Amino acid sequence: MELDQNTILIGMFILMFAGILVGVHIGFAFGITALIGNILIFGGADGDWEGGVDIALRGVGSVAYEYLRSEVFAAIPLFMLLGDFVNRSGAAKDLYNLINHGLKAIPGRLAVATVAGNAVFAAVTGVSIAAAAAFSRIAYPQMRLHGYNRTFALGSVAGSACLGMIIPPSVLLIVWGIITEKSIAELFIAGAIPGLILAIFYMIYISVAATLKPELAPKPVEGTLDEDLTVAEIASGFGIGGLILLVLGGIWGGLFTPSEAAGVGAAGAMGLGILKGMRHRQIAETLINTGRTAAPVMFLLLTANMYAKFMEVAGMSELIRETFHTYQLGEIGIMLVIIVIWLILGMILDSISIILITVPIFAPLTAPFFDPIAFGIFGILVIEAGLLTPPFGLLVYTVKGSVDDQSVQLSEIFKGSVPYWILMLFVMLIIWSTPEVATWLPSKMM
Repeated sequence: MELDQNTILIGMFILMFAGILVGVHIGFAFGITALIGNILIFGGADGDWEGGVDIALRGVGSVAYEYLRSEVFAAIPLFMLLGDFVNRSGAAKDLYNLINHGLKAIPGRLAVATVAGNAVFAAVTGVSIAAAAAFSRIAYPQMRLHGYNRTFALGSVAGSACLGMIIPPSVLLIVWGIITEKSIAELFIAGAIPGLILAIFYMIYISVAATLKPELAPKPVEGTLDEDLTVAEIASGFGIGGLILLVLGGIWGGLFTPSEAAGVGAAGAMGLGILKGMRHRQIAETLINTGRTAAPVMFLLLTANMYAKFMEVAGMSELIRETFHTYQLGEIGIMLVIIVIWLILGMILDSISIILITVPIFAPLTAPFFDPIAFGIFGILVIEAGLLTPPFGLLVYTVKGSVDDQSVQLSEIFKGSVPYWILMLFVMLIIWSTPEVATWLPSKMM
């Protein structure tokens, strides 16, 4: 019996998603279903199964060669390496102390410093998991020491860590650019203004909450937070500022490609680490740790591109368009369906997996009525909200595993993160209604 392409496409999607739900590694789920789907399409058309297998295997080799040799892929492990050097060297802690020292007059200053520190840390690393782990160890103990409400403190750490995926450079923006074949530099620049708006909203919320409910964030006892900073702490904090200027300034000014900027930034972070006392053993451990973190991401990207090529051949975009046209949803209806799907997937999958599964379908669908660069920032915000959405909430689990306080419950972190989750969706609505918020800066700089 000959199967039509739509039947194969839907069957392979169900098979892939079922595999993920029962515990199959998502990379293998992508690769296996793409391979089977291509065999069914190319071999089932005329009954030449041997030829179908040959074409499908050649396609695997072609995708692997095309994508893994691309210099864009180098940006991901290099930005991760940059973040690991900054974190392991202690420079992130120095940055937090420096920012906190300058916020003496602001209510809830330790939580505000956590947001500001995460924003700057994000601008160097673009990895929200690294930010969540770092500030769980740096900021949370300080907030608890000075009487901050535990749920409030945990929420500020988990919520502000999301800035890592919207403020450039961002691993998710790199993945989005690879999948959609859009300019990563433009996506980086587009994320700057929405990221800063989100960080400001976070700070305003903290200050207002601390003012209305002083028990959430008591004022520090006179003199307990105002110890003079050492010259080394000041130099280290400003050193991270220099890295930001080097990495982002180089990209925005056209001096570096994102991959080149990642390499320069990683080298600069290693130099900062050496100045902070890192030696051969710590440097080697950092390199190995980055490799362990980056390798699964690279494998995911490879197999996801295989699956994206299969969907393209099978006519997924056309099937989705016909479905939406049949039900006459219109532009608003399409966007609402996309948002609901992303939020539901955010409850069970991580952000990169959601991008790899859905963006090859949604990006072509929305291109006629939503600027592709603005849609990228919009999508990252919605998908990143999934990191705070139960039951998965990857950032929540990261914070839970990183804090020293074993009595912390996941429910406390989820509860404390709710205001940040709401603010992320609010900024998303701003970009949906006014895409120029994301596209204005790239149009001026590119």
